[in-house]
Amino acid sequence: MRLQHHPEIHAAHPGLAVGTLQAGGITPEMPVDLERFVERATRRLADGPESEFPEIQAWRRAFARMGLKPTQYRCASESLLRRLRKEGSLPRIHPVIDLCNAVSVAYAIPVAVLDVAKISGSLEVRHARGDEKYVTFAGTVEQPNPGEVIFADEDGQAHARRWTNRQSGHSAVSATTSEVLIVSEGLHPTAAEDVRLLIEAIAGELATAGIVTRP
Repeated sequence: MRLQHHPEIHAAHPGLAVGTLQAGGITPEMPVDLERFVERATRRLADGPESEFPEIQAWRRAFARMGLKPTQYRCASESLLRRLRKEGSLPRIHPVIDLCNAVSVAYAIPVAVLDVAKISGSLEVRHARGDEKYVTFAGTVEQPNPGEVIFADEDGQAHARRWTNRQSGHSAVSATTSEVLIVSEGLHPTAAEDVRLLIEAIAGELATAGIVTRP
């Protein structure tokens, strides 16, 4: 599974750092250890809200440049951190999602997990033309606005809207998912190193669970 960012995305966001990981043998029963990642995020939140984190502030600036109100459309890691701060826990959905959510809050960097079987050809992060299809978690079909940053496959299926804000239900992990593509993106000054460490952390936990991974 190949993922690339359109040159326009890199030109508009020159500090963008990207990390990917492909993992096979995923099952709903795979064991994962989330505690240390959630504890790390909780300790950091004790010193101040997620809105003050440089990782989150960088995404807020990017969303503002895209014409989105940052407090209305939050990147995935900010939404998770906000939930953790308010409720004291994260939702439990599927082991691989739970792991990536926990690592996401630990590093305050968005992490997407997509079912490879639901993606046609390669995946590109690019501006929408306006004719792509996006399936919500409720099963309804939307069309991204022209110019909106999306994850698009070769069939014009949008697997995320508003970049790191809203993932598609079409390629969401389910009980039948066996192979996933994990994508993490950061924009803050130390993003290159932090994204590398984040991907290594996920790969390490998956290896402990007996899951085979590759870049």
